[in-house]
Amino acid sequence: MTSKERFLKALNREVPDRLPVTTHHLQPYFLDNFMDCLSIDETFDKFGLDPINWFQAYKPDESKGEYYDPDHIPGFLEARRIVSDSWIIKSKELPNDQYKTVRYNFITPDKTLSMVLQSNEYTSWVSERLIKEKKDIDIIAKFATNPLCDVEAVNREAEKYGQRGMIRGLINFFDVYGQSGCWQDAAVLFGIENLIMATFDDSEWIHKFLEILFERKKKFLASCKGAKYDLLEHGGGDASSTVISPQIFEEYIAPYDGKLIDIAHEAGQRVVYHTCGGMMPILEIIAEMKPDAMETFTPKDMGGDTILSEAKKRIGDKVCMIGGFDQFHFFKNCEPEDTRKAVRECFDAAGGNGGYILSPSDHFFEADPELLFAFADEARKCTY
Repeated sequence: MTSKERFLKALNREVPDRLPVTTHHLQPYFLDNFMDCLSIDETFDKFGLDPINWFQAYKPDESKGEYYDPDHIPGFLEARRIVSDSWIIKSKELPNDQYKTVRYNFITPDKTLSMVLQSNEYTSWVSERLIKEKKDIDIIAKFATNPLCDVEAVNREAEKYGQRGMIRGLINFFDVYGQSGCWQDAAVLFGIENLIMATFDDSEWIHKFLEILFERKKKFLASCKGAKYDLLEHGGGDASSTVISPQIFEEYIAPYDGKLIDIAHEAGQRVVYHTCGGMMPILEIIAEMKPDAMETFTPKDMGGDTILSEAKKRIGDKVCMIGGFDQFHFFKNCEPEDTRKAVRECFDAAGGNGGYILSPSDHFFEADPELLFAFADEARKCTY
């Protein structure tokens, strides 16, 4: 089988020729510091992994006066930003001796919203939240642009990539910094602690906020019809059971993210629900939203709670499972035999009857290339 065929078999919960083996992301830090600046595809080839091509392409709704941001250069996993005369985004770097620090101003006719993003050589994070007053969500509802999928661009990329591997994208997230799930986007904009407290103090406001974010994602997904994606990512770690309770998930996440999955399916798209962190108390709740796949199945030794064999028994007949591998302990500071054993344990726990893609439980920044070779080689020996 080609890598693409192998992925699609697993996503359809069928049995491929062997275990598909890949990684969620290849981070720029890893490529620059451990791979002599090889490209993503060159790195996949070097280790014999099944490749994933992450591709995001937006287009503006010109009938609403939207256009590409002339000042924006897309970064890692970003599409070209969509703005309008009523939703202008300006950035300014701030002095900071430790981290790159950038303030983003969202300029609208009624009010300017502002957030601060910081970065180091590994990653980026929000240090000042965009939503500072509850009424700020009304500014988003009134003025924020709604990016649409550039179907033609996606299909050109899919045609070029051919059978080489999977074309993966993301349900659109908020400008500058966000993630695909409604709750996850809200957590980025307002802060997860604030969001959790608001579920007790002002439930009506939380639902209003989530509905605003839902509408932006709904329009994007409806525009994905005809796009040759193999898989779209949804969800986010702030929806994991190590962050929130199953009760919060059922009330504030499933109603919105579940409807988005239905809309994606109506547009002919497959969806993977991404929950880096705890999953075991909410496995069935996620599966009932009917995603095509679930990830990341983070093991206990990495701060998650996954028992991979139990997860397979509980939801393996409903979704494809992606992840489960402990990259922290078996991509560095161990022997290749230890890595190979960990691969076999994942395959024995979740590989039965197909429907499983071996992958690290989310991204990594550092890894011993010898152990990556062992990871990929042992997985290729896991045949059905």
